[in-house]
Amino acid sequence: MKAGVVHAREDIRFEDIEKPAAEAGKVVVKVKYTGICGSDVPRVNGDACHYYPNVLGHEFSGVVDEVGEGVTSVKKGDRVAGIPLVPCMKCDDCQKGNYSLCKHYSFIGSREFGSFAEYVSVPEINVKKFDDSISFENAAFFEPATIALHGLRRVDYKGGKNVAILGGGTIGLLTMQWAKIFGAKSVTVFDIVDEKLDFAKRLGADYGINSGQEGFMEKAMEITDGKGFDYVYESAGNTITMKMAFKLAANKAGICFIGTPTRELSFSVDEWEAMNRKEFTLTGSWMSYSAPFPGDEWELTAHYFKTGELKFDDSFVFKKFPLKDIASAFEMYKTPGAVKGKILIDSEQ
Repeated sequence: MKAGVVHAREDIRFEDIEKPAAEAGKVVVKVKYTGICGSDVPRVNGDACHYYPNVLGHEFSGVVDEVGEGVTSVKKGDRVAGIPLVPCMKCDDCQKGNYSLCKHYSFIGSREFGSFAEYVSVPEINVKKFDDSISFENAAFFEPATIALHGLRRVDYKGGKNVAILGGGTIGLLTMQWAKIFGAKSVTVFDIVDEKLDFAKRLGADYGINSGQEGFMEKAMEITDGKGFDYVYESAGNTITMKMAFKLAANKAGICFIGTPTRELSFSVDEWEAMNRKEFTLTGSWMSYSAPFPGDEWELTAHYFKTGELKFDDSFVFKKFPLKDIASAFEMYKTPGAVKGKILIDSEQ
């Protein structure tokens, strides 16, 4: 089969490799689309790849092509989304249902070959069937949607409150939608790009505020009658927005850092004291799993994409590249600001 194989830093090649076989307990998926995740970029353009040669790709959709011995939950022809985490199921964290925290996990598309290929082999429990009404492009967003929902619930989320989303990228806009689905009084998205704010409002955000403009904090406080936001979700992994969360939080607020930071971060005494004075809860979020594996994050994503309450819009997709041009797709990330949304790799082109 054809695959995009990483051989070294800045060296990803479209080439022939052996097609995986349907081993016992596993399924082979004929891949339709795979989204390029932010974590894939430093594995190709930097030094973060676990080993070489490697086939990345974990945000994928496709059709079951073969099933191995003992597989009963899916059959050939089923439409499925990929579930990339492969926990050990034996350690203390796994036994408690905290699969994201497993220290002995494998991961499809980083620690074992992934979906930047025509076919990928995964354990039976690592695929989620989805309804025929959901497009394959949409299904490639299952994994980001589950990450957003897992992050939403890392604090004691309740409806009827004011919610702030910091960052209008894919994860931020999916988190915004989950907050609305589960009853937010209002959801405000903060970003420095007006087009992203307009898109957020099309998807259901009540307010969009450009945090790069003067006076934005005053506008934000007006929404909450000066009290601040009950829940603040940081999705950009940016030093500025992480600090901004402390200022936007109301007394007794819940703050969750979903975004992955890429630089050293420090807080001033005054900034840190805000946590004491406001008594807000600060936590992080990692991946998207709960018991029983893979968790109701995946069940709810399949359900709400089917009903349309969790909206998929073509504007989520910035560009599509055929698998043969995967190197060109990763080349785009070398120009800051060039990629303005999710890039999908089409394994059938």
